[in-house]
Amino acid sequence: MTPSPLVFPPITPSLVRTEKDPLGSLDVPDEALYGVQTRRAVLNFPISGLRPLKPFVTAQVWIKKAAAMTHRETGRLEATLADAIIAAADEVLAGRHDDQFVVDPYQAGAGTSHNMNANEVLANRANELLGGRRGTYQPVHPNDHVNMAQSTNDTIPTAIRLACLAELGGLVSAFEALRDAFQDRGRAFDGITKAGRTHLQDAMPIRLGQEFAAYAGTIDRALRRVVQAADYLRDLGIGGSAVGTGVTVEPEYPALMNRYLREITGLELRIGEDRVQLMQSMGDAAGFSAALRVLAIDLSKIVSDLRLMVMGPRTGIDEIRLPAVQPGSSIMPGKINPSIPEMVNQVCFQVIGCDTTVAVAAEHGQLELNVMMPVIAHNVLLSLRILTNAARVLDERCVRGIEANREMCEYWVERSAALATALAPQIGYAAAAELSKRSVKEGVLIRDLVRRERVLPAEEIDDVLDLRKMTEIGVPGGKHGPAPAGG
Repeated sequence: MTPSPLVFPPITPSLVRTEKDPLGSLDVPDEALYGVQTRRAVLNFPISGLRPLKPFVTAQVWIKKAAAMTHRETGRLEATLADAIIAAADEVLAGRHDDQFVVDPYQAGAGTSHNMNANEVLANRANELLGGRRGTYQPVHPNDHVNMAQSTNDTIPTAIRLACLAELGGLVSAFEALRDAFQDRGRAFDGITKAGRTHLQDAMPIRLGQEFAAYAGTIDRALRRVVQAADYLRDLGIGGSAVGTGVTVEPEYPALMNRYLREITGLELRIGEDRVQLMQSMGDAAGFSAALRVLAIDLSKIVSDLRLMVMGPRTGIDEIRLPAVQPGSSIMPGKINPSIPEMVNQVCFQVIGCDTTVAVAAEHGQLELNVMMPVIAHNVLLSLRILTNAARVLDERCVRGIEANREMCEYWVERSAALATALAPQIGYAAAAELSKRSVKEGVLIRDLVRRERVLPAEEIDDVLDLRKMTEIGVPGGKHGPAPAGG
């Protein structure tokens, strides 16, 4: 079945204004703050039905506000016009005109449509504040004034950097809380010894607390990689203009932009040393996205472990209990599923896909510009958003409420065929392996088999097979090798 194309409703003639651009005239909804170039983009790119993500819009408007402040200070832009642009930007930043940013994330290369959407909204609103009308672009023009000394080619990569940095704090807070929740569960579960598993087969004992503390450590390391990768985003190429060389840009502009952007955003930012390089390469954004991917990979592995440990409750290993958040089946009464970990897995899969898109798009830059920036912006910001929200939900609605099933942990660890490993320093690998195979074949615990076969002196058995000691560094029983043959 052929999917239906996205259809935009026709504009009622009495509710339009006509605007012109270099391609000619076009009707624009009269109530719209955006203008003719934005309207062309809406008609040209009915692709996903999505709007730009809010952080990307915010970052673009930050740049426009900082530019107006810069040009007011240098005198290049008349103070009255600059103040009107700043006031219009402040309205957008306060959330008053969110519905005016309408260009699909899948749009023409570089993000020209996104940039012009911001230019037109701010120009039209600035003119209204000055007593003018929408669509006249007098006295404030979207290109001549709002976009002064700027290009799509330096504003969009700068907006990507600003948006990612602005969202970073939320991600860090969410994952730090999640890390701490796992650490807390690790402390609570430290007295519970359970069967370790490698290859999904019996392995030496481990404490449930050690597993959860390790999850906390994994999150901490992955989060530090993200923060380290984000540091590269602090170098701004704003002022590079069309090809990174700074044509049409006054010399003091980059430093002033950096100063005002720091003031507006509260972010730690640096003046890029090589604006040509910062325009050519999207490597910093790709590196940040890759760090998010690693975070997602680690997180997905952790929640997959939770799903394995909660498996049951009667026909699985049932070592932990997760908080019940919703009924698990429309047909099986009483069924409870690990719904939160399942959601997190799906989020992580999406982030991995987003990073693949970012990587391919970053590679597809040509010469002085990467034209695939819109899809890079959308995917890296989507990854940030869904990872942040998933971590918060996992922390608050799952990890904090996890309980250990001590009885089942103790049940399974005693039945682990891998306990024979503790005997190897005493009786040798081959003999221990034979005991392990007999334990499985006969359905007898290793401990009982050792007693029955008198493999060790009775007074040594409990020491060598001390489950808690097996979870710490050391040689079971204190001996470092089997007795010599015949000895």
